[in-house]
Amino acid sequence: MSLTWPFMLALLVLIPLGAVAYRWIGRRRTRRAGALATAAAPPRGRAARARRLVPGFLFTLALVAMVVALARPQGTVGLPVSKGTVILAFDVSGSMAATDLAPTRIEAAKTAATTFVEQQPSGISIGIVAFSDSGVTVQEPSTDQGTILAAINRLAPQKGTALARGIDAALKAIAVAEAGPNVDYYTNASPAPTAPPTPAPVAPGSHGSALVVLLTDGENNENPDPAVAAQAAADLGVRIDTVGIGSAAGADLDLNGFHVHSQLNEALLRQIASTTGGQYHAADSAAQLQAVYAALDPKVVVEAQTIELTAAVAGISLLLVMAGAAASLAWLGRLP
Repeated sequence: MSLTWPFMLALLVLIPLGAVAYRWIGRRRTRRAGALATAAAPPRGRAARARRLVPGFLFTLALVAMVVALARPQGTVGLPVSKGTVILAFDVSGSMAATDLAPTRIEAAKTAATTFVEQQPSGISIGIVAFSDSGVTVQEPSTDQGTILAAINRLAPQKGTALARGIDAALKAIAVAEAGPNVDYYTNASPAPTAPPTPAPVAPGSHGSALVVLLTDGENNENPDPAVAAQAAADLGVRIDTVGIGSAAGADLDLNGFHVHSQLNEALLRQIASTTGGQYHAADSAAQLQAVYAALDPKVVVEAQTIELTAAVAGISLLLVMAGAAASLAWLGRLP
């Protein structure tokens, strides 16, 4: 236990003075009572003397607790909190401008993501990754909802689709969020850079505090192979939940003068989810997409947190005062 205002404990030196004053007043009251009515003097047995001391002892403890409360004690307790890192990886390729989700695939995904962010508890860090033909981290994981929502609002369709780039960028964002940025300034005295050791593979989905939500229509037309990136995530224990944006029927698009037909590639998205221990969610309408986000369940962990115990200690002080008053009335017929 720690104290916010430890200097308040100096008031404890006043308690012995109060105890001496209490004894002096008690003896003076006893002498007066004996002078007025010696025949009615209270019994002198050991039990009677103990009963006379108990109220004062309880009031002394109450004063000690009150001084400790003034010092604002704090303690560390384990509290269940929702904590973890969620990376929303958005496909911002040209095909996300399709209108089989109204008004467009990308706008439907952004609307649902906004609702998801607003519903998350304060312990969840959310990062935004946008990928087309390359993976780009738009926003590092943060608990600042205003910053996250602003990053989502900036998303817009761009070029081709490279799912592996999006997965790689999401994994890097998780690593930075959990380990912190490794800032190092190169000088001539710095040792030659070395590649970090490759971590040993773990069970897919075992990294319970991190999750990647991949929002895409699954139309991959750029290297590298998304299956390889999914296996890398699985080896790190990071689960990928894939959200299929669009419909199986697809939609026609005019991209830079080219007429193309875009449709959802469910097989690839199911493969990515299965490899990493995640789940595939079909979202061929805006309403279904909202339901997908609502079903996401961040992990609840027990975290050590410091809480103020002032109210609890003050409550103990009040109970001691009440007990002392009750004992005094019951045994002495008066309040101290």
